[in-house]
Amino acid sequence: MLTNISNVLRACAQRNGPAVVMSARSYADFTPQASFEVKKCDVHKLDEAPATQVVLTREEGLQYYRIMQTMRRMELKADQLYKQKIIRGFCHLYDGQEACAVGIEASINLSDHLITAYRAHGYTYTRGGSVREIMAELTGRRGGIAKGKGGSMHMYTKNFYGGNGIVGAQVPLGAGVALACKYQGKNELCVCLYGDGAANQGQIFETYNMASLWKLPVIFICENNKYGMGTSVERSAASTDYYKRGDFIPGLRVDGMDVLCVREATRFAAEHCRSGKGPILMELQTYRYHGHSMSDPGVSYRTREEIQEVRSKSDPISMLKDRMLSNNMASVEELKVIDVEVRKEIEDASQFATTDPEPPLDDLCNHIFYNEPPMEVRGTNIWTKLKSVS
Repeated sequence: MLTNISNVLRACAQRNGPAVVMSARSYADFTPQASFEVKKCDVHKLDEAPATQVVLTREEGLQYYRIMQTMRRMELKADQLYKQKIIRGFCHLYDGQEACAVGIEASINLSDHLITAYRAHGYTYTRGGSVREIMAELTGRRGGIAKGKGGSMHMYTKNFYGGNGIVGAQVPLGAGVALACKYQGKNELCVCLYGDGAANQGQIFETYNMASLWKLPVIFICENNKYGMGTSVERSAASTDYYKRGDFIPGLRVDGMDVLCVREATRFAAEHCRSGKGPILMELQTYRYHGHSMSDPGVSYRTREEIQEVRSKSDPISMLKDRMLSNNMASVEELKVIDVEVRKEIEDASQFATTDPEPPLDDLCNHIFYNEPPMEVRGTNIWTKLKSVS
């Protein structure tokens, strides 16, 4: 279960050195695991539902906390760099939605596949990218995860297919990945994410149909953060029961602000897919703290009070922190040490992202094709020739 999360943390430790946790108490004083009651999922065309009584170990809790804090701090740093005009162009931040990414990754394997829309920084990290590579990609530097040529919306790692800029277009692509999993006879699945703003796209319903006919191992996940750009779901959708939109496809509506609820629902959905039952649809009810993108202040169509209320009552990091502290699974000092380490990693990555050189013009056409001999590519006119290297 913890393969993905552990790999992310292992990479972090290699970059920063071993973490030293200072606490007045020894590890033996802490509760090694505890049970929690999570919100019951609404179900569609299912005889069973994910568990509501879940177990969290101390190790898992500390891992989830570190990953979510890293994602949060990374996005806040991106906000700062954008306002300083160091990051330019499109930039969609994920702060507030961290429980979705961490809960999903805790219940699938790194050999499974994931594709999402353009709010992709967090998933790039949980899929194995480093903060350093992500920040450098945001600033368009050579050390970026896409060599500085993809930017905010186009980041990739192994078994992670972006980062897609066309609304809803990643959904049929995700079904194609799931078809490959089935065709090759692998016990793998594809997690295919989209937002409530994309949920009315016709291509999504076409994909539902094909995935159901062919019983593809795909988990369709609608991250419902309540607003498609600046339009509330109530104003854009005749039915806001996104988990029922698959009609003939089973569905779940999940508390997307609770990492444990997301984890259990994803575990349930993954078992459904791996057992050969075909696709399943999940709606994660979540919330973004920033506007749709950095060009959107986010307060012209909702109030500051609304945002603050979600922060105070449903913040995914605070919820996990409170659970761990109230059940003696961690100390305040221990979590503060993690916070300090995360801030240092973000600052180091930011320093790299602002000093690493930009990619040279000679790199512009590289990687058009995979594993092909070098080829000439026409430039902006017939007299300009560039070289493409795989």
